[in-house]
Amino acid sequence: MIKITLPDGSVREYASGVTAADIAKSISEGLARKVLAAEVNGQVWDSSRPINSDATVRLLTWNDTEAKSTFWHSSAHLMAEALESIYPNVKLGIGPPIEHGFYYDIDLGEESISDEDLVKIEAKMKELAKNNSAYIRKDMPKDEAIAYFTEKGDPYKLELLEGLEDGSITFYTQGNFTDLCRGPHIPSTGTIKAIKLTSIAGAYWRGNEKNKMLTRIYGIAFPAQKELDAYLAMIEEAKKRDHRKLGRELELFTFSEKVGSGLPLWLPKGAMLRERLQQFLQRAQIETGYLPVITPHIGSKQLYVTSGHWEKYGKDSFRPITTPQEGEEFMLKPMNCPHHCEIYKSSPRSYKDLPLRLAEFGTVYRYEQSGELHGLTRVRGFTQDDAHLFCMPEQVSAEFKKVIDLVLYVFESLGFTEYTAQVSLRDKEDRSKYIGSEENWAIAEQAIIDAAAEKGLNTVIEYGEAAFYGPKLDFMVRDALGRKWQLGTIQVDYNLPERFELEYVDSDNSRKRPVMIHRAPFGSMERFIAVLLEHCGGNLPLWLAPLQVMILPISDKYSEYAHFVAGKLKAADIRCELDERSEKIGRKIRDTELMKTPYMLIVGEKEMNDGLVAVRKHGEGDKGAISIDEFTAEIQGIVKEQLKGKNRN
Repeated sequence: MIKITLPDGSVREYASGVTAADIAKSISEGLARKVLAAEVNGQVWDSSRPINSDATVRLLTWNDTEAKSTFWHSSAHLMAEALESIYPNVKLGIGPPIEHGFYYDIDLGEESISDEDLVKIEAKMKELAKNNSAYIRKDMPKDEAIAYFTEKGDPYKLELLEGLEDGSITFYTQGNFTDLCRGPHIPSTGTIKAIKLTSIAGAYWRGNEKNKMLTRIYGIAFPAQKELDAYLAMIEEAKKRDHRKLGRELELFTFSEKVGSGLPLWLPKGAMLRERLQQFLQRAQIETGYLPVITPHIGSKQLYVTSGHWEKYGKDSFRPITTPQEGEEFMLKPMNCPHHCEIYKSSPRSYKDLPLRLAEFGTVYRYEQSGELHGLTRVRGFTQDDAHLFCMPEQVSAEFKKVIDLVLYVFESLGFTEYTAQVSLRDKEDRSKYIGSEENWAIAEQAIIDAAAEKGLNTVIEYGEAAFYGPKLDFMVRDALGRKWQLGTIQVDYNLPERFELEYVDSDNSRKRPVMIHRAPFGSMERFIAVLLEHCGGNLPLWLAPLQVMILPISDKYSEYAHFVAGKLKAADIRCELDERSEKIGRKIRDTELMKTPYMLIVGEKEMNDGLVAVRKHGEGDKGAISIDEFTAEIQGIVKEQLKGKNRN
């Protein structure tokens, strides 16, 4: 007999070899029907896999993220079975789950797939799913695995096998399809009720542009049609909210191939939006003791050799810039932190100077492959709301918590109410990709865990997601459509101060190393604005909107009064414009609605004679006529309330 500990702390005894499916059935038949997989001692297993020793078990249903991932992994295998049925000569690459759905990379040789072909692949998947074929796991010796794929003539699977050790190779079979796979999988194909193949793309084998370009087919699947319908409705809404579409419609930014891929050009309204965001954060930073600094757009290559960025990220940077002087090399700045270390080092520092908080809206440049560029969310030049705090070890906790307050204030002021704090720690096994001592890493990781707990944040721990120089707290925000984005980040770093030999003189006159905290509440201005636009559908908060009020005179006769109204609003620091086109008022209203301007003030004879403005609110319609002073007070009150924030430092 073995002991199984369940999430509620209860312990049950079962015969060795019991499966998660058996455990679920012993609790209730209803639960057994819902279980898709299980977490056994922290690892996700098939629900049919035997458990042979004492274990902690969590049964996973569709409501669990791990179960969705398993479901979509199994759906990828179902798609591969359908592809082999329709295209007998297809060669298969990899087919993993992704955050929403799955994909499979395939090589069709001389054949090709179009969007029209997706319909017949979908139909075949549904046909195969009805067979309710079990996903069967089998261990296989490496020589047998090689023989299988050699006979099948699948070079991609043979290449994957090269990196696997004998004794660690598993295959999964469902129906007439067998694949090299570590699993886990759902019990059977019958659970897959609703399927939609969403798109086709090109993808280099193993992400290396030197390899062959394969065809990547994306899809999504659900255990019920209603869930697929809801997802597809969300996708349609996402298309309407696409920040690239909104950027064009609202005249915020553009791109030019002559300027270069991944290098956004900010139009006047977009520049105003950026400036408002920057001023918003700068005011909050000044109140909490940050000092502004400015650093160059380039730096000596040796600066990044010292910091370790060249060794870790050199291949992802633009090539070094050479000068006429032999041996002199510069780089487009990929990070701001090395420059800030040199600013710290420019003067002797005492414990009385700490914490020292240096802030910069610094533009950095990183080389992204052209196929990975996407609007503002993946670019080659972007501006970070970067700050680096240099403090004594005993100040780390307090400073870290203050930064958490600042991040939450930013989120609250911009309408992001759903977020998770991801504690990003080192990989449990592979330490080779990190620099610094075990002792400092342990201290830094615990400091982040403790600070997040003290602030009562909803946290998850992710191993292997730390920066190479230190652990971090990443804020994962859910937008209005339920999509997850990584925005703000806070990182604790004991390593750069060591590499740059930073010091301060302590109260006992000894020389000590400061601790460095990296922090960026927005992350990058470009990505943040993209996420914000999609979150609010272009309907920006009143305090942030580049244009808050459009004044619409009914005819030219009322232009003078319209200018008078504009003057009053501008004197109250309300951003407004006049639409003096010779168009009918209905057309002016419609055009202003499309530009998502928060308020319209319509002025005609009655308004001019009585000193009023007729207020119309975007998306809500007419709000009646009030005095200019009343309207001004209302706008100022809304802005003040939006910027108040319970998390204001």
